[in-house]
Amino acid sequence: MMSMLEFKNISKSYCMKETIMAPSKSVKVVNNISLKLERGKCLGIFGRSGSGKSTLGRIIAGIEQPDCGELLFNGINMLAKTNRNNKGIRRNIGLMFQDCYSSVNPRFTTKDIVAEPLLNYEKCSSAELTKRVEKLLEVVNLSSDIMGKYPHEISGGQLQRVCIARAIALKPQLIILDEAVSSLDVLVQMQIMDLLIQLQKEFGLSYLFISHDLQTIGKLAHEIAVMDQGQIVETLQDVHALHRLSHPASRLLFDSVLPMHPGGRKKFGCFNRLELSLIMIVNYFIFSNHLVVLIT
Repeated sequence: MMSMLEFKNISKSYCMKETIMAPSKSVKVVNNISLKLERGKCLGIFGRSGSGKSTLGRIIAGIEQPDCGELLFNGINMLAKTNRNNKGIRRNIGLMFQDCYSSVNPRFTTKDIVAEPLLNYEKCSSAELTKRVEKLLEVVNLSSDIMGKYPHEISGGQLQRVCIARAIALKPQLIILDEAVSSLDVLVQMQIMDLLIQLQKEFGLSYLFISHDLQTIGKLAHEIAVMDQGQIVETLQDVHALHRLSHPASRLLFDSVLPMHPGGRKKFGCFNRLELSLIMIVNYFIFSNHLVVLIT
């Protein structure tokens, strides 16, 4: 069975300068990545900041062009210069960014934001456009009363739902979620995650979920690929067995997650006297609103 999305040996480099006078040097942020995503599944791209996972998502969305490699969507190479049907392919790929406020035009109303992809790809009358926007807002559990409101007039959770409505407006096959819930509080995160799971079941969506949060990625993903320094260093088929992650980069992020029960967290007894004294001093001056200047 052919995979819906497949990347083969994708690489991307940037030219950078440490100083104005220094010569340019090439920094490889995505290095020879090969992955597959099956239809109706969610592939989690997991890694720390700077590992190259967001660049990989931008390549799939067509925002960045890789140096080499193949990107196959339903068997069609989206990077081939002879392929002139990319617009038809791109409409099947939705995208959600980390910061919902910076990913929308602040001068657009909610209706304008959701209607933008419809206006770009389809011909709709004004009445039909309004009806379709109302339906999309209903799908993401929002009232049509906010259609005339601007981004700064609604909450972050509501705006992220608006971004979801925009992402599914053209009924895409794939949605790229680039840290889509990390800027929201925990309660809203849970609501958005439940909504994404519901939409996946209802519309048969496939997700590429990019995150550094192992807890959220484990709730949505069917398979996890760990990125570090531009490479896939580990893959995990069973998301319920996160403790099996063995690569040092994976373990570092796994160990940074606090256990649910306080008894499993790091105790003060494991610190030596000097470390414990410094912790107590810092806490004292933080809570007493003092400014400390240490002269060594």
